[in-house]
Amino acid sequence: MKIKFSFWKLLFLFLMATGLWATIIRYSEGLGASTHLNDQFPWGIWIGFDVLCGVMLAAGGFTLTAAVHIFNIRQMHSIVRPTVLTAFLGYLLVCVALMYDLGKPYNIWHPLIMRNPHSVMFEVAYCVMLYTAVLALEFSPIVLERFHLRKPLRVIRAILIPLVICGVILSTLHQSSLGSLYLITPEKLYPLWYSPLLPVFFFLSAIAVGLAMTIFESTMSAKYFSGQLELAILQELGRVLVVVLAVYGVLRFEDLFDRGALELSLQPGYETYLFWLEILLSLILPLILLLQRKVRTSAGGLYLSSVLVVLGFIANRMNVSITGFERSAGSHYFPKWTELSVTGAIIAGGFALFGLAVKYLPIFPQERRMVEPQIEGSAEPLTAAVLNHAGD
Repeated sequence: MKIKFSFWKLLFLFLMATGLWATIIRYSEGLGASTHLNDQFPWGIWIGFDVLCGVMLAAGGFTLTAAVHIFNIRQMHSIVRPTVLTAFLGYLLVCVALMYDLGKPYNIWHPLIMRNPHSVMFEVAYCVMLYTAVLALEFSPIVLERFHLRKPLRVIRAILIPLVICGVILSTLHQSSLGSLYLITPEKLYPLWYSPLLPVFFFLSAIAVGLAMTIFESTMSAKYFSGQLELAILQELGRVLVVVLAVYGVLRFEDLFDRGALELSLQPGYETYLFWLEILLSLILPLILLLQRKVRTSAGGLYLSSVLVVLGFIANRMNVSITGFERSAGSHYFPKWTELSVTGAIIAGGFALFGLAVKYLPIFPQERRMVEPQIEGSAEPLTAAVLNHAGD
């Protein structure tokens, strides 16, 4: 039997191999040998991208489960599973990334017993741990259905709404608290990114990226896994995305104007160029596209807009965590190949796990109809019964 290697399979193997080698260097020689981190830049790409961006990219889990299960927006039912899958994988990979960045990763359990309620990082640590557990429970019905385990499924169904409410609260807390981490650096973070409203900006950007990631993953699943969401649902997400981006944009520029920092955006310089790149990708281009009905109602237009939004807010998080500190530090930071390799391996692993889940579990509607059992005495599919019960 011949094994065919496509470009993407070869790229995956390359990323995983280099990531494994970088992992060996990281744990055998320490952070100094495996990163370009120093006293001026103690946080690099493993925090700026793997954690800050990773948590943001997984934000669809709390926004869309809240819309469906709490506000009972029934037309969005089919969107819950892929978003919960993305969120669950996202948080698992964030935990993996933290194991690389921590100087003593074997002490990651310390916040459980060494509590410091005055620390924002303590709150983030607890919320991430608890929300990952909640996501595991929210994801469990998909596995239980696949193996026809009805009794455990009924237990999860009974606590579904409380789980969703807990998840929304926990995710809201730490999505905004990630922005709060930088409130203690008013003299170090460049004024184009420092703001007392950073927690609000982080929260709104997480909602925007959560919506965009749902559109993105649906399009990619349709292309590679033959599983997708209805276009009407994606169009609805596009309309909501326009509103969230508009609110974020108004608040962002009003904040810059009120703080007298808007004039910095017109001064030529390294920070200015990256600021406008971020604004162009996250706000200007997506809004221009999505405000056109022809674009907003087409699958290709929604996909392009979602990619721009994701890239734009990734640029924002990288600017806040890295670019904004370079002037005060008096040096530039660029990640070492080992840092890039670990990040690439984590991303590749996330895509691979998503693909395996879509292939073997009932993630998309048409797949669920084929594998899900029925409740005794009911002609209604089990998933539909669960959702209807949740909405009662």
